[in-house]
Amino acid sequence: MKRTAKNYLLLILKGMGMGAADVVPGVSGGTIAFITGIYEELVFSIKSINLQAVKLFFSGKFAEFWKHINGTFLLSVVLGIGISVFSLAKLLEFLLNQFPILIWSFFFGLIIASAIYVARTIKEWNAGTVIAGVAGIVVAYFITVISPAEANTTWWFIFLSGSIAICAMILPGISGSFILVLLGMYKFILSAVGNLELAIILTFLAGAAVGIIAFSNILSWFLKHFHNLTIAVLSGFMVGSLNKVWPWKEVTETFIDRHGETRPLVEQNVLPGTYEQVTGSEAWLLGAIVMAVAGFAIIFVIEGLTKPKKEKQ
Repeated sequence: MKRTAKNYLLLILKGMGMGAADVVPGVSGGTIAFITGIYEELVFSIKSINLQAVKLFFSGKFAEFWKHINGTFLLSVVLGIGISVFSLAKLLEFLLNQFPILIWSFFFGLIIASAIYVARTIKEWNAGTVIAGVAGIVVAYFITVISPAEANTTWWFIFLSGSIAICAMILPGISGSFILVLLGMYKFILSAVGNLELAIILTFLAGAAVGIIAFSNILSWFLKHFHNLTIAVLSGFMVGSLNKVWPWKEVTETFIDRHGETRPLVEQNVLPGTYEQVTGSEAWLLGAIVMAVAGFAIIFVIEGLTKPKKEKQ
């Protein structure tokens, strides 16, 4: 696909959306990739980093290597993710701390619309796709209710954590950050990044590199040979993850972050009325509804803007 500078700038913005989502436990960068129409290209591009690519690189055929791995596409997306992690993610963290109900409501509406959007790409519905979709819902829901483990700071577990978390980051509906919470490593890795502990960061990134290349091969194979079933599972993941992004929560367990501030670690969903009794603010409900509708609508606005381009191609 031939792209202009404007197209690559748009890819960077999409990568920034993925990066911002991946930092939040409960929202997946894979969901953002799916919404913005780059999901399958991203998976197949990562899969292309294989033995053939290594041979091209070490034989000095750099132009062929870059074309083989769809390098400019990958660089644009990764650049966007990096920019977001070190900039926009801070803003998102602030908004989540100050306006959690409104932001989670926006994500809730966004993910509902995303699940519908993804499900609509299934070309043929049958018993198999329905079962696959239900299985995706069950697995994602189960992941969201698992109790977090204690941190294991051995080098092999840091490597393994990177491998597992990165796989979740490219799965719509399952957040890599939330997987780190379940593994007990979210606080530890966040602290390592904040303190620039290079040995830990590099070990984690090495695990992530191995994990994403291996997993992208598996995922691309399923997309190629069982497209409808795979998409059904992925849309099920999104629906199952709604349990995690439900806006009204009661904190049952906390942890102290690297700044010495108390953060929620384990939460349980409550009804809006219960939250209002605690906060004394009924305005949250109206605001939450508005934000959820906005999140829902934005997916179909994006689809409407990109549809003419897709049909032209």
